[in-house]
Amino acid sequence: MTLGLQQSSSFAGKTALVTGSGRNIGRAIAIALAQQGANVVVNGHREKSSVDAVVEEIRKAGGQAVGVMADVSSPDEVAAMVERTVSEFGSIDIVVSNVGIRRMQPFLDISIEDWNSVLGTNLSPAFYLARSAIPHMQRRKWGRLILISGFDGFWGQMTQRAHNVTCKAGLHGLTMALAREFGPDGITANTVVPGAIDTERDWTQYTHQLNKEEIAKQIPVRRFGTPGEVAAACAYLSSDGGGFVSGQAIHVNGGHYMY
Repeated sequence: MTLGLQQSSSFAGKTALVTGSGRNIGRAIAIALAQQGANVVVNGHREKSSVDAVVEEIRKAGGQAVGVMADVSSPDEVAAMVERTVSEFGSIDIVVSNVGIRRMQPFLDISIEDWNSVLGTNLSPAFYLARSAIPHMQRRKWGRLILISGFDGFWGQMTQRAHNVTCKAGLHGLTMALAREFGPDGITANTVVPGAIDTERDWTQYTHQLNKEEIAKQIPVRRFGTPGEVAAACAYLSSDGGGFVSGQAIHVNGGHYMY
């Protein structure tokens, strides 16, 4: 997905922070929001070159973006990143929590350290981000919180991923709690749930998806989704037009699973 020459001004004056946005779905979300006129903070942890490339792509197309390297499993680094966002652009209006590690481990092989590591990466960062960003959103009486989950948190179809299934389900629980509590402040919270999306990944952790042609036959639209289609859902939820949608899980899966 690349930026077009013509940009919309739908999000002019708004600032978005997208975690895990150096590649794949996060990158697509950052670009989609930039296309709509938002200032974008691009975040990564290890691959600075990827973050820099997304920032450069946005800037070359006339958008505003900065890259911030931060480990979102650290509440201090998350808080510092949010403050950097506000310092750089004057506000933080849209937050997209898009990070995760997906380990395949039999339940009885999951150590306490493994459990804490996955929860600390897949679930806790959404809390840290919301906790740091919401006070800024409250002052402006406008905000959008979007948590990227996964369909295994709703269907639980994957064995040997108890920690990840727990996190993905927990993200939507957090979404509902945030939507209830902060709706009166003009803040919405929603979960976006990607299904089978064609991304770059460590395929050793996705042995159940190696036969993509067979999986595509099970999807009513007969194909895998794209990161851009997940990004489009996030752009809608971030818009004024999506302002009456809150506490919901938006499933982007081609009809593969229906809830």
